[in-house]
Amino acid sequence: MNRGLASTAATALAASALVALGGGGAQAAAEPNLIQNPGFEAGLNNWTCSGGSGSSAASPVHGGASSLKATPAGSDNAKCSQTVSVQPNSAYELSGWVQGGYVYLGASGTGTTDVSTWSQAASDWKQLSTKFTTGPNTTSVTVYTHGWYGQPAYHADDLTLKGPGGGTPGEEVPAAPAGLAASAPTSSSVTLSWNPTKGATGYHVYQDGKRVQAVSGTSATVTGLAPATSYKFQVTATNTAGESPKSAEITATTTAGGGDGGTVPKHAVTGYWQNFDNGATVQKISDVQSQYDIIAVAFADATTTPGAVDFNLDPALKYSEAQFKADIKAKQAAGKSVILSVGGEKGTVSVGSATAATNFANSVYAQMQEFGFDGVDIDLENGINPTYMTQALRALSAKAGPDLVITMAPQTIDMQSTSGGYFQTALNIKDILTVVNMQYYNSGSMLGCDGNVYSQGTVDFLTALACIQLQGGLKPSQVGLGLPASPRGAGGGYVSPTVVNNALDCLAKGTNCGRFKPSTTYPDIRGAMTWSTNWDALAGNAWSNAVGPHVHNLP
Repeated sequence: MNRGLASTAATALAASALVALGGGGAQAAAEPNLIQNPGFEAGLNNWTCSGGSGSSAASPVHGGASSLKATPAGSDNAKCSQTVSVQPNSAYELSGWVQGGYVYLGASGTGTTDVSTWSQAASDWKQLSTKFTTGPNTTSVTVYTHGWYGQPAYHADDLTLKGPGGGTPGEEVPAAPAGLAASAPTSSSVTLSWNPTKGATGYHVYQDGKRVQAVSGTSATVTGLAPATSYKFQVTATNTAGESPKSAEITATTTAGGGDGGTVPKHAVTGYWQNFDNGATVQKISDVQSQYDIIAVAFADATTTPGAVDFNLDPALKYSEAQFKADIKAKQAAGKSVILSVGGEKGTVSVGSATAATNFANSVYAQMQEFGFDGVDIDLENGINPTYMTQALRALSAKAGPDLVITMAPQTIDMQSTSGGYFQTALNIKDILTVVNMQYYNSGSMLGCDGNVYSQGTVDFLTALACIQLQGGLKPSQVGLGLPASPRGAGGGYVSPTVVNNALDCLAKGTNCGRFKPSTTYPDIRGAMTWSTNWDALAGNAWSNAVGPHVHNLP
């Protein structure tokens, strides 16, 4: 957000980046597989893709939760490869499932004859297989997939390489771990333990088919879970020879807890209230239109202490602190949440260390106690460190309790990939996160979840970019559409309230879509956000009068 115009995000240059959506497919067979991360359940871990061409995608998948998606561009054929330890003079069989554009599967560095096989464009999954024998001095080979120049993106999943494991001489792939058990569940975590496996040097933990941790011992605590929810877990054993089959599956259920963070309605409208005068209507909190369920006070002030923030009413508003506090209480009595927004164009708050994380949590909590805020909004435009911001927000949650409201307002470029700091943070705190209201403006063209480029200011731009977050791991109740309330509220990307409502209908009900239509509906989509209540008021509250009732009447 911007004290004059809303913040300027990355432009159409970002459209050349691929969408990464996290997750991965499961190993197809119950026998040892020499390929690490064969279903891309851990993103691109263990894989290298040329020119940044690859990502893990939540759809389509052959097995598990993700597949590889790679897009040829220019002179790059989107080659993704992994080097695997093998034994000399040994026979191997390589196979995998592919879909989409022209795609090749092969192995090089065999010491004999390198092999490959390929498929023309296919609309459904097709299995490719090939065999090779290593030479007398071969101890590793490179397995790979690639597409073809000028062809569309391809998907690959569940790759396997069967044969004698390499690595340490005489070392074999471990057996599947036994004795997997769950204990000490909380509202957001489960502790797992299992028996030691002979020959294992490490273990991988899988949650609902997706690899979520790699550990050296025989226990792990999986965090970031939703309250009162059942999850399926498995583990594998690893060493230099490869990864074992998965263990027997167990189910563990978290305890009840805050869930979506706070007492926000199922479908909610968020509006930013400006603590400054930039030509929009100057308001008191009591003036904010009743359609707004979450009022984000913009903005907190950075201090000289790393990570710490403060809040001061702008004298230009001629608003007493006592009246401000009383107005917050009145809004809360009417069922609204009032939160403190951190960041904006000039709010260069940096949380880049454990100390800064502690300072952030302590200072935000102090403002909550002083003014009565219900929570915090993260609108940092100078970068975000997911490790320490996660620490900060969890520390704040521990202080404030289960009714804490946490919202985010990332720019479009921040949510194009699950590898981005904002997206990582949102997923890290999924159990306490209320809603991510991405700013669908001042961004130029961007990639949608289907890999196509969409221009801002359209229904497709809203739905295809929201789809990235929905397929990338956020719950529908944690996704909102952020738009300017009037053309003066942003440098670009304003759409009429009708377009906002059509996008919400498309996501929630599958109606009023544009060219892009999601593969499923999301009736729990949280709602919409606007910058700002002040610009809305200057336009006669046209935005909230149109979007507010529509949001509140969603299924």
